[in-house]
Amino acid sequence: MKAWVISEIISKISDDNHPLKLMEFEIPKISKKELLIKVHACGVCHTEIDEIEGRAVPSFLPIIPGHQIVGEVVDKGNEVKRFKIGERIGAGWIYSACGKCEFCLRGLENLCEKFEATGKDAHGGYAEYFKIHEDFAFHLPQNISYENCAPLFCAGAIGYRALKLANVRDGDNIGLVGFGASNHIVLKVIKNLFPHIKIFVFSRNEKERTFALELGAFWAGQINQFPPERLNAVIDTTPVWYPPISTLKYLKASGKLIINAIRKEDIDKECLLYLNYENDLWKEKEIKTVANITKKDIEEFLMVASEFSIYPEIEKYPFSEANKAIIDIKNRKIRGSKVLIID
Repeated sequence: MKAWVISEIISKISDDNHPLKLMEFEIPKISKKELLIKVHACGVCHTEIDEIEGRAVPSFLPIIPGHQIVGEVVDKGNEVKRFKIGERIGAGWIYSACGKCEFCLRGLENLCEKFEATGKDAHGGYAEYFKIHEDFAFHLPQNISYENCAPLFCAGAIGYRALKLANVRDGDNIGLVGFGASNHIVLKVIKNLFPHIKIFVFSRNEKERTFALELGAFWAGQINQFPPERLNAVIDTTPVWYPPISTLKYLKASGKLIINAIRKEDIDKECLLYLNYENDLWKEKEIKTVANITKKDIEEFLMVASEFSIYPEIEKYPFSEANKAIIDIKNRKIRGSKVLIID
C-alpha cells in the first residue's frame, strides 16, 4: 500500500519544504480482535503540524500520521464481534488505552498513562489501509458521507468534549477563539443544542471572522477587541499563548476558559507580564485543558451529528496532495476542515 509518512522532525514547515514523504508499506496484518480498514478519507489536523515540528513528538519514525479516519471494513480478526465485513467505520485520536487503570475504569481513557494516539504512537490514516482494535472503532452515521464524517472524529469530537467541559446552558454566551476545523463545528453544534446561546468568535484572520458570521456567530472580532458582552465561557483552539491569556478578562464571574490544544508554542513572556489577577482570574474563574479524547466523546458526538445532520465545511484534497493540505493549514488557508480523499 502507499502511505504518507513523517520521516524526520523539522523546525518549521514552509512553502519550500515537503514535510511528508510517500512510501510503500505492506498492508497491515491484523490480530484476532483487530479490523482492517480500506481508508476512503482522512481529515487533516493541525496536530500533524505539531508532530512534524516537534511539539508533539511521534513515538517512532517514520510514522504514518492522520487520526480522522473513515473507511470500509475489508478484513477482521476471528474474535471481532461488533463489526462486519463491508461496514462503514471510523477511528479517531484514541488508538488504545490500558482499560484497567483508575481513569479507564471511570470512562476517562484520555487520561490513561498508557494512552496511545493514532498517527503519533501508532500508524494512522494517511494511507490506503489502516488497522485498529475493535474497541476503538466506531460505526459511521448512515446519513453522512465518508468525507464529511472524517473531521467528526477529531475536530468535531474533541470540540464536543471542550463544549461539555465549558458546561454552558441555553441562554448563556460563549467565545470561540480561533475559527478553524474544530471551532467551526462547535459553532454548528451550539446552534443545534443551544439555540439561544450567543456565539462570539475571535480570530486574527478576516476571512475566518467573515466565515463565522456566515455560519451564525453573533459577533466576530480581533482577539484584542473587548466583546459587546462578557462571556460565560471561552473555548481556545489556537497554538499560541496570547489568545487564551487575553480572553480571561472577557469572562464573567465564574466563567470558564477551556484550552483545546495538544501543545502551545513557546511562552511569550511579554504576554504573561500583563496577566492581572483582579481582572483576569479573580471571582472564581476557571481554566481547564482538554487532554486527548474518550470513546464516549466520539460515540456521543457521532449521534449528535447524525441527529442534527451536522456537516463540517470541508475542502477536499486528492491523496497526492497531502503536503499541500499541511502547508495550507500552516499558512492559515483555512475554511472549515481539510480532508484527504484516499480512494
